[in-house]
Amino acid sequence: MSKFIPKKTEKDVISIRIDTTLLEQLDKMSAAIDISRNEMIVQCIEYALNNIGDNEK
Repeated sequence: MSKFIPKKTEKDVISIRIDTTLLEQLDKMSAAIDISRNEMIVQCIEYALNNIGDNEK
């Protein structure tokens, strides 16, 4: 078994502006699955980037 070595990942703080109704949807969905708003946004962005299609990258 390999040894566990904790490490800190690099993250940046950003600011975004989104529609109020979109924010409400994000908050409801993240609360329903018990994750933070930030984690929900990150997972949505990762999903979008991974599924955007080869011709649009």
